[in-house]
Amino acid sequence: MEELVIRDADVVDGSGADAYRADVVVDGGRIVSIVKEAAAAGCQRPEARRELDAEGLVLAPGFIDMHAHSDLALLRDPDHSAKAAQGVTLEVIGQDGLSYAPVDDRTLAEVRRAIAGWNGPGDDVDFDWRSVGEYLDRLDAGIAVNAAYLIPQGTVRAFAVGWDDREATDAELEHMRRLVAEGMEQGAVGMSSGLTYTPGMYAKDAELTELCRVVASYGGYYCPHHRSYGAGALQAYEEMVDLTREADCPLHLAHATMNFGVNKGRAPELLTLLDDALAAGADITLDTYPYTPGCTTLVALLPSWASEGGPDRIMERLADDDTAERIRHHMEEIGSDGSHGVPMEWETIEISGTGDPALAEYVGRTVLESARLRGESPWTVARHLLLADRLAPTILQHVGHEENVRAIMRHRVHTGGSDGILQGAKPHPRAYGTFPHYLGHYVRELGVLSLEECVAHLTSRPAARLRLPDRGLVREGYRADLVLFDPATVAAGSTYESPRVLPTGIPYVLVDGRFVMEDGRRTDVLAGRSVRRAPR
Repeated sequence: MEELVIRDADVVDGSGADAYRADVVVDGGRIVSIVKEAAAAGCQRPEARRELDAEGLVLAPGFIDMHAHSDLALLRDPDHSAKAAQGVTLEVIGQDGLSYAPVDDRTLAEVRRAIAGWNGPGDDVDFDWRSVGEYLDRLDAGIAVNAAYLIPQGTVRAFAVGWDDREATDAELEHMRRLVAEGMEQGAVGMSSGLTYTPGMYAKDAELTELCRVVASYGGYYCPHHRSYGAGALQAYEEMVDLTREADCPLHLAHATMNFGVNKGRAPELLTLLDDALAAGADITLDTYPYTPGCTTLVALLPSWASEGGPDRIMERLADDDTAERIRHHMEEIGSDGSHGVPMEWETIEISGTGDPALAEYVGRTVLESARLRGESPWTVARHLLLADRLAPTILQHVGHEENVRAIMRHRVHTGGSDGILQGAKPHPRAYGTFPHYLGHYVRELGVLSLEECVAHLTSRPAARLRLPDRGLVREGYRADLVLFDPATVAAGSTYESPRVLPTGIPYVLVDGRFVMEDGRRTDVLAGRSVRRAPR
């Protein structure tokens, strides 16, 4: 007898087709049968050792978070309710060009400091890996949800070239090509870049094109955080489209927003650019989160020249008064490349977390608010935070536009990604709320998407981009990565004031046929594993 029958569920199968009533049988980690309208037809109903009454609940494929920053959280936090409680059964990590493999000892130490604001310093993690394959093996020891990995181009450049702003030599480029090839062979699904973060931003298009050719040869895709989301956003999107066309590499645009005042109402221009490229045969997808503010680190806003050489050189420049004044001038009066070419608007920069608890008074306030309270200039406050917290502060950046968010999420190649940074006292609520917020706010309350459309955006579309032949749909023979939610009550619990509150209306989540959420509570099941690139 099979393990589980989910009885009388309203199945939204991920294809975009209309929902239907069915009994769904799960055994051995897979969906073994689907009996539609069993009760109405009066036919023999399937039986199993356990029966779950799903009356009033939607059964859907588990949600795929196409842009996650859980690289260390998956290892340090077996509970990981931030994602499991949302119905997420697979995360794509290694994002924005910076993560922890492939590395040598030097590069690992540098990267840990550079992205402490994303993932913490990692003092509670045993970094017993250096290669992509070894990192994926660590995940295979058991994690809360599944994870796929993108090779981080900035880490690769730090390993082969260092943190200097210069072109790679032929030997260094070959080293990078070899590192990318090895990572793909070991199971990575593609490559990411952070082209407003050092050192990845120092790579010219020709270098990126060569690395994308390697990725494409293994059937992977390129996922860039491109060079501007502000003043040069449209040109930056066009650059990525042209680059990947030259490399013949599939393109997935990370957190594809149109932010800052210069881009208010301009989402249609981006979508026209993408439609024209798609019509010409380009292979493009994108992800977004359903919120207007962005989230990053405070140090990321510095001009690229101030970040050259890595974290130690940044600290030296900030400590020097003359150099710090030059940094301020670029940020406040010119608009640095780190802040997307837009002069700083300190009233939009909210401190969301610090590494040092002694700096907690700054959290939850904008830099401008803290400056007024202290009788100081905003740059004085920002500089102090960077130096005192050794570059660790994280920020919310209140620069988005609701009309752009809605327009982009309707697009036919759109997928969902939380971009969830789990660090800090007041992280962005998207880390705990992205997927229920789509379902509750944008489906039920606003009707921006139908339920069937939205589930397809969060399941089958990302599975197709990841080239996963047995995930993303409720189909016989597919993996039993499933979520059951109440369409009348599903909602994000997280807010800007209380960002770590779990969602409501998602009582059951299964990974590999095992309950990781049951009756709305996290179980002790660690059914997640690495999801490695399928061979071509």
